[in-house]
Amino acid sequence: MGAIYEIGALCALEESLEGLDFNALDHYVGVSAGSFIAAALANGLTPRELCAGFIENSDESTEVFDPSWLLNPAWGEFARRGIMLPGLVLSAAWRLLVERRSLISALERLGPALPTGAFASDEVDQRLTQLFTREGRTNDFRRLRSRLTLVATNLDSGEAAPFGEPGWDHVPISRAVQASAALPGLFPPVEIDAHYYVDGALKKTMHASVALEQGLDLLLCLNPLVPFDATLPVLPEVMKAGLPSERRRIPRIVDGGLPSVLSQTFRTMIHSRMALGMKHYEQIYPATDIVLLEPDQRDPEMYLANTFSYSERRHLAEHAYQQTRHYLRTRRSILSEIFARHAIALRADVLDDPHRHLVAPVRAKTRIGQAVGTLQESLEDLRRFVARPRAAV
Repeated sequence: MGAIYEIGALCALEESLEGLDFNALDHYVGVSAGSFIAAALANGLTPRELCAGFIENSDESTEVFDPSWLLNPAWGEFARRGIMLPGLVLSAAWRLLVERRSLISALERLGPALPTGAFASDEVDQRLTQLFTREGRTNDFRRLRSRLTLVATNLDSGEAAPFGEPGWDHVPISRAVQASAALPGLFPPVEIDAHYYVDGALKKTMHASVALEQGLDLLLCLNPLVPFDATLPVLPEVMKAGLPSERRRIPRIVDGGLPSVLSQTFRTMIHSRMALGMKHYEQIYPATDIVLLEPDQRDPEMYLANTFSYSERRHLAEHAYQQTRHYLRTRRSILSEIFARHAIALRADVLDDPHRHLVAPVRAKTRIGQAVGTLQESLEDLRRFVARPRAAV
């Protein structure tokens, strides 16, 4: 979800800001899914190339990153934990029957048998290694033209691990991305130099201070995950889009069950920390102009999408692209003043063009046309899955 939003927003920024090259910035900082985006930009991939490979999986693009790679079961983790199970069961039985401890106390013995993640992320490292070792690119932090910092969290100490900084730059970029995006519960911790690392957002949301300490004059922040506010009216532009009613509003978060509750909880936690961090940055670094872009909390599209569907990825990226354009238009006077201080100009001709799209627009269809379209999209998803290499399947 984060990567899709950031790609859509970056494409809108790239074409709307004159005088800014997103592949020639001084410092890139990536956290969680943002680590993939930051590493790609630092390696010369443009936002449009990221869109072609990650969103559209274009047959013409040689840069393809399929989100379905994140759905490979963590068989190795399951096996390691399974080997421990017989001994742990005996230990639990001893505690219950011989030591006469409570059932809850006995069940605690089985905790180490639970896998630390449901899906393996090894293919992220492997695929990005292939991507970053092509001609003109590098998988080595030390060989990049710009500084790149990818932040993970040391699971044992809870401290941030700034891969790419001195002392941390020997780790391959692809491995650092894998560690930074290892969300606990979904992916097992990633082992690097005898330590285990998980998602960088567990410590802080932005980690922008690592770049701000350089004395930057302009900082652009992309935050893709915000809590949804179901108590507010839906955005007018979402209503105008003619989406089905179930896609326009969420009456109560609890109606979505545990996944919705956990998603809202995670989003709220990281967003509240980020808001505090942004205030801190403004106070400590008053000489730096900070521009934050994020979805509107009234927008259900960023909350409901199924990012593993090819058609949904296209829809969500287009939505992020248009929402970013809307943000730039509505705040044009303020942003123009900020960007002008850095020899950057907002392109009015681009922002005011109503016919611009990130991906090809889908025309309105009859019910039969919609059914055929859905069938075509399903067949396309199936074709791409079957075409994957045997080893990946």
